[in-house]
Amino acid sequence: MDVMKKFILSLFVLASFGFYVISQNSSNSSNNFVAQTPITLPNNINTTKKSSNNIGAVVPTTPTVKTPSPVATPLSKKIGIYNDGTYVGNSIDAYYGNVQVRAIIANGKLSDVVILDYPQDRGHSIQINNYALPILKQEAIQAQSANVNIVSGATDSSGAFMDSLASALAQAKV
Repeated sequence: MDVMKKFILSLFVLASFGFYVISQNSSNSSNNFVAQTPITLPNNINTTKKSSNNIGAVVPTTPTVKTPSPVATPLSKKIGIYNDGTYVGNSIDAYYGNVQVRAIIANGKLSDVVILDYPQDRGHSIQINNYALPILKQEAIQAQSANVNIVSGATDSSGAFMDSLASALAQAKV
């Protein structure tokens, strides 16, 4: 009798896992996911399109950067630990997509981090990054560095964010 209970429990676990995998695959192919916490992106990136369904939902799309500037544009001021200007970091693989940031330096300090690219091919990736990237951005500005804590549940994106920001800040070093 004990063996039968274990067998039934095992079947239940396997069936649950199978259902989960199927539901993830079906949610990835249907673009009905609506991000709940938007990431602030620069004005030159188009990230939404109108849905073809009748509910009028706005669904995320792959951003298209109109005029990326991978070349550093330093200004002549040298007040803090960084040269003023805008610096684009390397595009770093975060397993489900790339992460790339632009560091904005004002008065020798990191004043803003603009998210240029992040994993967004799957609904779950969008949800994770909508949560993690604003936290990473805030911590980087507070720390004035790319050395920030990894956001739990977003390890790959956190590492890619830090690497991209580190490459941008390396260009800005005094």
